Amino acid sequence: MLCFFLFCCLSSTTCSEELSRQRRSWIIDSFTIEEEHPGPFPYVLGKINIERDYRVYFDLYGEGVDEEPRGVLSIHKDSGTIYVHKAVDYEERTMLKLQFEARTTDLSIDTKLGVEITIQDINDNPPHFQNDLYDISVKEEDIQGSHLLTVVASDRDQKGTANSTFHYEIKSVSPNTPDTEFVIEKTGAISFKGCLDHDAADMFTILVEAKDNGEVVKLSSSTTVVIHVQEGNNHLPTISGQTGSGKVKEGAIGFSPLRLHVADKDTPHTPAWRARFTVHADEGGHFIIETDPDSNDGILKVVKALDFEERAQRELSISVENELPYFSCQVKGRRSSGLWIVDTIRDNDPGAAQPHSVKVIINVEDTNDPPVFSVANKEATVEENTPIGTWVEKVTAVDPDSSQARDFVYKVGNDPAGWVTVDPHTGDITTVKTPDRESSHVVNDVYTILLYAVDKGEPPMTGTATLQIHVTDQNDNTPQPVETYLYVCMSDNPIATNITAFDLDENPLGGPFTFELLGDVRGKWKLNPSYGYTAGLVKEPSVYAGPHTVGVKISDVQGQFGVYNLSVTVCDCSVTGNCRTRRHSATRAASGAIGIVFASLVLLLFLLLMAVVCSCKNEFITLETISSGQTLLESNTEKPGTDCQVLDSVLTGSSEKKRRDSTTVHDRMQHTEFSKEMRQSFRSRHSIKVDDRRENHLNLLADNCTQTTWNPFTANDYNHTHQYKDMGTLTSVNQTNSHVLDDTLRILLHRKLSTLQEMEDEMLDDELHMYADEGESHNLTELEAIAIAPDDTSFLKALQELDPKFNQLASICKPPHIQN
Repeated sequence: MLCFFLFCCLSSTTCSEELSRQRRSWIIDSFTIEEEHPGPFPYVLGKINIERDYRVYFDLYGEGVDEEPRGVLSIHKDSGTIYVHKAVDYEERTMLKLQFEARTTDLSIDTKLGVEITIQDINDNPPHFQNDLYDISVKEEDIQGSHLLTVVASDRDQKGTANSTFHYEIKSVSPNTPDTEFVIEKTGAISFKGCLDHDAADMFTILVEAKDNGEVVKLSSSTTVVIHVQEGNNHLPTISGQTGSGKVKEGAIGFSPLRLHVADKDTPHTPAWRARFTVHADEGGHFIIETDPDSNDGILKVVKALDFEERAQRELSISVENELPYFSCQVKGRRSSGLWIVDTIRDNDPGAAQPHSVKVIINVEDTNDPPVFSVANKEATVEENTPIGTWVEKVTAVDPDSSQARDFVYKVGNDPAGWVTVDPHTGDITTVKTPDRESSHVVNDVYTILLYAVDKGEPPMTGTATLQIHVTDQNDNTPQPVETYLYVCMSDNPIATNITAFDLDENPLGGPFTFELLGDVRGKWKLNPSYGYTAGLVKEPSVYAGPHTVGVKISDVQGQFGVYNLSVTVCDCSVTGNCRTRRHSATRAASGAIGIVFASLVLLLFLLLMAVVCSCKNEFITLETISSGQTLLESNTEKPGTDCQVLDSVLTGSSEKKRRDSTTVHDRMQHTEFSKEMRQSFRSRHSIKVDDRRENHLNLLADNCTQTTWNPFTANDYNHTHQYKDMGTLTSVNQTNSHVLDDTLRILLHRKLSTLQEMEDEMLDDELHMYADEGESHNLTELEAIAIAPDDTSFLKALQELDPKFNQLASICKPPHIQN
């Protein structure tokens, strides 16, 4: 190649002036740099000659001088000779771009030119493959001419020259089989001629060469191609034998009567070797055949019961083939060019070999079959309350056995309520109990039983049938109220509550119902409405608060009726809003039981602490003088709203002892401290047993820690308020009636215990109610006493049988009468 100079005038004005001033002549040689020059270095590349009449100096700048690749070229400043100092690589740079300058003696630039020096390529790079090893797998049944893979190579030498062009060539194939020849195209695509045979060679190793067309020297490189031939199904399997009895009992499922053995020349445990069986002439689908994965045997199994009476022998045809389709290839002729002559066969081609098959015979052995009912699910209808012995239905069965005993009997298998029996020989079903449609065993008016037919074979076999008996209804049930306890609020106007009834009989033997009140209810109770499924029980204003019994007659549409006594409670709803509140409070208390327990524990700890603190004070309790106009009243109330009366014999101690003890207590209270021993004696004399909380209340009362006031209670038109004030001694007490003090203390104790009980009742959401007699004012302050006749021996007997704790409760409930 030529080295040429590009003349560029840096300043057009200066250049024109110089040209007009002096003519210059440049003599330029042709230069070329051959890549990879062996040297020695430096060597002369060429010289620049200039016809001049004045002295100039030469400079060279750019690639190969002061730019990469540095140090390749240099120029002699005086002579203009160009030197090459080291080798260059065409594959790195194909050209060097430089600038040439000529300077005068005063160092001014005379001429500045751009220079491009090309590098001559040589064949120094062989073709290079993308991969050193190609590894692929092909199927044995691939036909000749099929593309297998393409190898790719490249050459770094100058494009379009002989140095960079190359061709592919297969240098060797191992193993070299006569029926397979591999070829490679100019593009590097590899294919084959003939047939692939896994048995002859399961792997081929091919050495492929790429060689360039260099003029001086030809360079080449190679790569290795490994081709694995996958096993194909080119050997048909054959059934070589069978084992097993070939017998199966009728009715058996899952039994294997036969095992078939297979021979196959393909590689074991490959898809080309694994057998796949097919059962032919199996009417009814009684058999399947599975492949043993280890031995490749076929295992015949029964999946649907066989019937000896239907057919005693089954003839089957079983064929075998492989999971992979069959394929074969044979070379018939070879050509010098093009594909060879081969013969290929596939399993679906005409004339292809058919799968190998054999015939097998399965013998069915007779067994005892159960009797079979002619109708497995039967229905009948019976009216409820029919007499015992009523015929219901008849069932029939047959025994299909031909070689076994055919006698059988009928039995009742499952009869939930024991209503029926069956004749063991005829199958007639009759009742042994009266049917009841309202029985819990009747579902949607249907009573279901199971019937058996049991033969006399060995072993006995049983056939089963279901009988659904539809039980029709009769009017054998009277209407009934849903609730017999009713509640109604006090009111100045008539107010009603509902009476709802139901009937176990279905329509039209049930409702709607007719309601009728019985007894003397004029001015007290009435019904509105009195017909339907719910009647309104209306309370007149004259009915007093408390429990009442109301008789009611409820009749259905057929006239069947029932008479019932309803318990009706009349109460004041102004406080609670509902008579049922008290009952519901127990449920609320149960849901908050944990909170109540903790609250009680806190209260108990507080009372114990107060008892300890107050016991340290040396103070005495004084009672106010009871004036002649006032009377201490006994309270027989354990808790609000409950009165009780017990015999004096229940109380501990005689009147004589009570007077003596009360006098003693009176003297001690006048002159001594009301000590813990006195309180203990006081409790023991009156058989009062209290828990720790009430013990603390008694201590608080005796020590008089704080001013104590109990609210007035009402009895016999008396209303008094008693206060215990801070006094050092008991004064103004009637000395002639010393027993009053004793009873007063007992009342005081009773009131404190009642206070504690009230606190507990409040925790249970108990609300107090005031009741009044019918027609009387609500402001009455006297309640009638509950009298118990002294000669009521039944009460005394019941009282004696009570636990001793009830005696202690009674002593609190009713203390002895205060003597005046």
